[in-house]
Amino acid sequence: MPRLKQLTTWQLIHKSSQRNLPAMLLYVLESHGSSPGRQGFLMAVNALGEMEGSVGGGIMEHKFVEMAKEKLKHDPAFQATPELSIRTQYHDKTASRNQSGMICSGDQTILLYRVQPNDLAAIQSIISCLEQNKNGLLELSPSGIQFSDNQLPEVNYQFSMQSDDTWLYLERLGYKNQLFIIGGGHCALALSRIMSLMDFYIRVYDDRPELHTMGLNDDVHEKIVVNSYGDLVDLIPSGEGKYVVVMTFGYRTDDLTIRALLDKQLTYFGVLGSKTKISKLFGDYRAEGIEESKLNRIHAPIGLPINSQTPEEIAVSIAGEIIKVKNRN
Repeated sequence: MPRLKQLTTWQLIHKSSQRNLPAMLLYVLESHGSSPGRQGFLMAVNALGEMEGSVGGGIMEHKFVEMAKEKLKHDPAFQATPELSIRTQYHDKTASRNQSGMICSGDQTILLYRVQPNDLAAIQSIISCLEQNKNGLLELSPSGIQFSDNQLPEVNYQFSMQSDDTWLYLERLGYKNQLFIIGGGHCALALSRIMSLMDFYIRVYDDRPELHTMGLNDDVHEKIVVNSYGDLVDLIPSGEGKYVVVMTFGYRTDDLTIRALLDKQLTYFGVLGSKTKISKLFGDYRAEGIEESKLNRIHAPIGLPINSQTPEEIAVSIAGEIIKVKNRN
């Protein structure tokens, strides 16, 4: 779930506690197939029926919201011990049990948990972390909510369950993906606007300090002026969840950028340009003996083939390709 929606959901829980209003946390601990609620989706419902977030929508979400309201209605006070339940919903009318009422296939396992006063310190830390665009480790278990901002899990999500009383959910909170846009022109401005709606921490780089479109770009988290695109070798790290889009103003600067990043292990590496320019670039690299395996990792020309022409259409085609790669698993 996007960071902003995470933030507003946790904020509702915190505000509810400040008003002495108990709240239920609904959390998708695991999902498979075409489930509308994906792992990490969350929702909050308080005793007044105020809601934030989503666990997938539709009749399934409606049933869980009503369930949460009913629990709070009959016993609105905080309990001495946390009340929680874990329910798996199957989105298939042929399922023998726990049908969600939806027919999209797949399944999702949802936690319903009445937030307790001793969870509030962790919730405050979660909110602070998300507000500062940082990452942290969320832990949900029968013991409640715990959070650490000084350690991170090896994977974004992890869920194990032996019984109703023995289970553990871990999640890397905050932005899970980073987008590095190289070149701050009109296409970068359009792409930044679109990708700001997704779950990406966005940086844009350019070597022109006074570039007008860089000044206009208020949709990225960081704007960085480099002395040379060759410096990117030290500025952009390898790793899962790292996405690079190269769209500088010319052949020479594209070449500098590509050479700086060729040895990086990236989730996505795309280069904007005509087929003629890309053919020339790659032809030079092959003539130099650069390994074909490295070149094959580059999406070039970048974007889905939708005959895009304007900066906005180009941005849509690039965003579509990035999302396709992000969700390929």
